[in-house]
Amino acid sequence: MIIRAFFLLLLTASHATANGCQGDTACSLGDRSYHVLTPEDWDGQTPLPVLMHFHGWARQGDIVVGHPRIAGATKTRSVLLVAPNGRRKTWDFWTSDTEDVGFANDVLADVAKHYPIDPDRIYVSGYSYGSAMAWRYACDSGNGVAALLAVAGSIRQTETCAQAPREVRHVHGLKDRVMDFPMGPDGDTTHPVALWRAKLGCHDATPQGDWSVVPFLTHSRTVWNDCDAGQVTLDLHPGGHFIPHGWIGWQLDELAGREPSYP
Repeated sequence: MIIRAFFLLLLTASHATANGCQGDTACSLGDRSYHVLTPEDWDGQTPLPVLMHFHGWARQGDIVVGHPRIAGATKTRSVLLVAPNGRRKTWDFWTSDTEDVGFANDVLADVAKHYPIDPDRIYVSGYSYGSAMAWRYACDSGNGVAALLAVAGSIRQTETCAQAPREVRHVHGLKDRVMDFPMGPDGDTTHPVALWRAKLGCHDATPQGDWSVVPFLTHSRTVWNDCDAGQVTLDLHPGGHFIPHGWIGWQLDELAGREPSYP
């Protein structure tokens, strides 16, 4: 067992050093950079699902690869975590005329040179401004995003997107005053995913009721699974602007068809 573990470590290290970066050490890409973190117990060969997570405002990718609610979820679920670095520690997600979508595509292309990734399981995520950037990427990248895992941030629901992810999962706090909860007309709390519901041709909402990852935070889930294409899931909680404990890991488990667990 010790010899096997050492061999696996060498295999993983060979990928980690192929482009001279891993974890806190950023990978250079032109005049920009990104971070990458391999999962625990990876054999160095099996193709990996990817979670590309966009950091929040005034942060960088080193925060992402060390964050227990992000990296803590990917490390134990055989998912490769990729965290691009925004210019001036922010993202330009306001319109489709942004270089950040192309940069994120370049990041994924560079990652694919160094790691065996599964192109059918590219998940895109983000928190706050990073969540809005994840929405923008899913809208305009041209890549086939398997799932969008968005936390407390979005673009305008009136945007016209060229494409949509195969699946959308969005979580938002009803008391969020940083990226204000996007309440719809007449107090419609399903409005935060109106864009994707329209794009995917969704019809009737199916309330799933309350659920919790941790006992001190309850989510209320609504699912649209009668869409012409794809599926949309909206989780609401009574709190403010934060990444809910265990939410990202829970979504990755469900996407993989596993019984969800925490952490």
